[in-house]
Amino acid sequence: MRINSHQRAFKKEHSEKEKELGRKPDWLRIKIPIGKNYAELKKVMRGQKLNTVCEEARCPNISDCWNRRTATYMILGDTCTRSCGFCSVKVGIPNELDRDEPRRVAESVIALNLKHVVITSVNRDELRNGGAEIFAETIRLINEALPDTTIEILIPDFKGEESAFEIIMQNQPTILNHNLETVPSLYHVVRPQAKYERSLKVINWFHNRGLITKSGLMVGIGEQPDQVLDVMRDLRENGCEILTIGQYLKPTSVHLPVDRYVTPDEFLMYKTEGLKMGFAVVESNPLVRSSYHADEQAELVLKKRAESTLA
Repeated sequence: MRINSHQRAFKKEHSEKEKELGRKPDWLRIKIPIGKNYAELKKVMRGQKLNTVCEEARCPNISDCWNRRTATYMILGDTCTRSCGFCSVKVGIPNELDRDEPRRVAESVIALNLKHVVITSVNRDELRNGGAEIFAETIRLINEALPDTTIEILIPDFKGEESAFEIIMQNQPTILNHNLETVPSLYHVVRPQAKYERSLKVINWFHNRGLITKSGLMVGIGEQPDQVLDVMRDLRENGCEILTIGQYLKPTSVHLPVDRYVTPDEFLMYKTEGLKMGFAVVESNPLVRSSYHADEQAELVLKKRAESTLA
């Protein structure tokens, strides 16, 4: 991780507070990854030389998801051009674009016979359109082989370039996910190369084209509850239908410190308020991450849309 001056100052200011938090509460205990399905998915991923955000981002739900036979592929390589303060994905100069990657992803989805697949990526800001064509080709190949498989893509902001958005629309996913991650006042340390309004625009643009839209937030990194609720309102105003909220957990010592351990009661409050705001689904729990129970979310929202059409 590359640390900028804002992140360095934030770490200095909040590190002592993190020490005072002590050990993690019981609700943040994580299962050791084991199980037959976990082993099979790992074997297929290694055999196809594929990356998963489950591993690269050290997701606490990897055991649960992989044993449910769901995984989140990470395309466009394993090196990101941005230096977000929360993320453990490698930062640096990426390798040449791997144009065979879509085929390998599709073949692994076929081999595992996945009913729902999530595809995300690193940021590739050095590329024209940010590598959007790799997303589109991956979706196309999966749709050709498994037309009943639902596809969710968790995309970067592509620097707000609508030409990249148009490429995605050539082979549409079932769900378009773009995470806001945090509140606007923390973007300079959490997402220094991103812009809050630009990320809202991504959600709004795809919502206006008819896609199911989704976003995610971390809490416990320095925000206040009223700020989280404000972001949730912004998301609803821009057409977001699915929201995930989880506890920020520092992946390594060089990343931003944890500000607080958010209680299950606060997470329940976010879910309750989010449903009142009109979100179709709100997954709000300490260990929730973007892809947590993504298959169930897709099934529920598609069912609601079908019922709305018939009404």
